[in-house]
Amino acid sequence: MDLRPHARLRGATPVDLTTAVTPVLEALGEDDADLDRVRVVCDWVQYKQSFRDVVDVRPILSCDGTGAGPTPTPISVRDDDLEVAVDLRRSGGVALKELTAARLSADPGARVHLEDWGPGSASCIWDFNALYWSHLRLWEEATGQGYEQALPGGESDARNRDGARALIDELFVVWDGLAASGALPDQLYVVELGVGNGSQARVFLDEFRARDRAHGRGYYRRLHYLMCDYSQHVLDLARATVAEHRDHVSSFVLDATRPRTSLGFLTVKVFLVYISNVYDNLPTDEVAQLGGRTYCVQTRAHLPAAPAAEIAAQVHAEPCELPGLVRKLLRLGPELLVDAAPAHVPDLAAAVDFWRRVWAEIRLEERYVPLGGLDLYALAPGVSGEMLRPLLESGADLRMHVSNGALASFVDTLPLLHPYGKLVCHDLFVTETQAYRTHFRGPGKYDGSVVNWVNGRLLAHVARRRGFDVQYAPFAHRSGGNIVTMSAQVMD
Repeated sequence: MDLRPHARLRGATPVDLTTAVTPVLEALGEDDADLDRVRVVCDWVQYKQSFRDVVDVRPILSCDGTGAGPTPTPISVRDDDLEVAVDLRRSGGVALKELTAARLSADPGARVHLEDWGPGSASCIWDFNALYWSHLRLWEEATGQGYEQALPGGESDARNRDGARALIDELFVVWDGLAASGALPDQLYVVELGVGNGSQARVFLDEFRARDRAHGRGYYRRLHYLMCDYSQHVLDLARATVAEHRDHVSSFVLDATRPRTSLGFLTVKVFLVYISNVYDNLPTDEVAQLGGRTYCVQTRAHLPAAPAAEIAAQVHAEPCELPGLVRKLLRLGPELLVDAAPAHVPDLAAAVDFWRRVWAEIRLEERYVPLGGLDLYALAPGVSGEMLRPLLESGADLRMHVSNGALASFVDTLPLLHPYGKLVCHDLFVTETQAYRTHFRGPGKYDGSVVNWVNGRLLAHVARRRGFDVQYAPFAHRSGGNIVTMSAQVMD
């Protein structure tokens, strides 16, 4: 048994293990499972919406699912068959024994599966994530609120004047030194990945202009601020927000995991890359080390039977037709879905409502599949799975994010930095591997998008191999919260 939220055992309202765990063990005792080969894992899923049920059952396979046969079990390696996962936060007031028994005996065919098994980064939940950012305006109109209101606290930590002033002052120190030696370029580049509605860019540019006037070096005249985002709608909002600085601003639609596709002309030229709440929104796999064996966590998105029947009835379809409608929605978007499936969604409002209802109910089945070898697993372009070894073999059983999308973005961004440049990122970082053993780190749902904590230890390990130093610190300009500031620059 693996009880991860240790802190919940104490305090004013401690978890009652008798009511939270005993019913699960009773259900297992009445099942025909070999208890010697069963893991029970208890998490505290803090997200109000996630892809988890109160109780999930995860097979632990002995082969890779391709029919290649079982992977040999080394001596001293524990070989489990099954993992039962319980969300302690929602377990109170639930008939836990009956629910666990139902999960153990459930017919998978009762669910409406939206995809086949595959690594987490390839799941259709990331297509939903992309749909959200591509059609953000429609979602906001349907919900009546902007996407930032879905964040904890209702806004991003990026919009902070004290933080902007600190960054600008650091830039001026570097530029003054280069100017004194005649090495300062004529063009001074700053890049922001994931601009949101442009508020952070506006704060930075306003403060930059004011401090440059006081500084008296004319850096604002030479400044080029590049706003980059996946969503054209978001960039349009951002451009309007920074209209006063338009002569110093350019905007780029780009894939955050491959920034140099659009920004390659800036290689070794950028003095500041600024990122806020982007990495936690990029696709990721999960891997696990259980009993001395390494696994990939495969997922399969589905709709539970009852919600699927309700959604199907609302769009005049059978439950078995939902996967096809969902694929059309993800491929075409809500506007074109109206033309492609008028019998099911007669107008745009119905298409958006279908999108939101499916997203609210979508869940992920999970299973553990053995990894044949870390050297055969690519974390990101040019990054071998061997980078995971020191983290996975750091102690007891462990399950953690690979942060493939964040790692790909990070590795592809570093070459843009000037030798005196710096990357600054505010996000949800796991900075100690042990934290994966004590807390649930996603995935969760923020409005219509996906959120996962980012494997900061892995990013730092990869960066050091490439000659960059990475530091983590609590966000300095707001107390409380979970945001951590990562900075990366060329090693001295």
